[in-house]
Amino acid sequence: MSGFWQKIFERFKRQSRDAPTPPPSTESEAPVAAESETPAAGAGSGEVDPPQLLAACAQSVGLLRDHNEDSMFMLSTTITGSDEQLPFGLYIVADGMGGHSNGEVASSIAVRTVAHRVIERLYTPLLKSPGSSPEVSIQEVMQESTLEAHEIITREAPGGGTTLTAALILGSQMTITHVGDSRACYISPQGELKVLTRDHSLVQRLVELKQLSPEEAAIHPQRNVLYRALGQGEPLEPDIQTFPLPEGGSLLICSDGLWGAAPENEITQSALHISSPLEACQRMVDSANQAGGPDNISVILVRLP
Repeated sequence: MSGFWQKIFERFKRQSRDAPTPPPSTESEAPVAAESETPAAGAGSGEVDPPQLLAACAQSVGLLRDHNEDSMFMLSTTITGSDEQLPFGLYIVADGMGGHSNGEVASSIAVRTVAHRVIERLYTPLLKSPGSSPEVSIQEVMQESTLEAHEIITREAPGGGTTLTAALILGSQMTITHVGDSRACYISPQGELKVLTRDHSLVQRLVELKQLSPEEAAIHPQRNVLYRALGQGEPLEPDIQTFPLPEGGSLLICSDGLWGAAPENEITQSALHISSPLEACQRMVDSANQAGGPDNISVILVRLP
């Protein structure tokens, strides 16, 4: 096995040897609304053995749209053996661009193409035999799958466009490919939310140039205008980043229908204090709809080991 892949396996071999077996829980899950709620189980405790990615998703058409143009994909697995434990997760959100024909087709092509290529080139080789590893670069696979999706959309859904934010967790690393203004965020066990991606929007560019404040950008009439999206223009340059996988906390991937409507503190509180990832996702969607639900809403929440 190459040195690169040994590093990915290394952290989880160590956790398997060192982590104690947690006692069975006797607590029952409480309703969400109470202020005295305890932090969500698994959201940073580090006591699950083998290490696992606990994930869920939720979606809503919103209150002002008549159909859904968002697409999602979610896959969480764990490969275990005598001396290795390898979490693998792939999480994708694509937001078909409103006002463009074939937006829902474009988002569907994006998630299916990226999921297919990543599973084919990275996940399947891990299943062939113990200790085997893909002979390709993770970043290259993420980039090539994104560009392939762009080409297919341009050819098969002319006029269609979509954002794409996909996170691949493999062992102790997380790689993200990103185009548009959907977001990937990390929520720490202490409740701090850090945006891991950069919006490819006109107003974000103006904020970076200090021509708009973040507060002005949030209410700007052109806040949904993108300068980079799949299926819209050449050449396409996705943002590809690799991070060490944080220990504990949660990964959040969502469309702008969530982060642009739901208050940030309600998002973080849902992630921290609702033990079920599915119920946490649904609470976030409800929060966005309570704020007016101006767009389709998609959210994936992943509790990190």
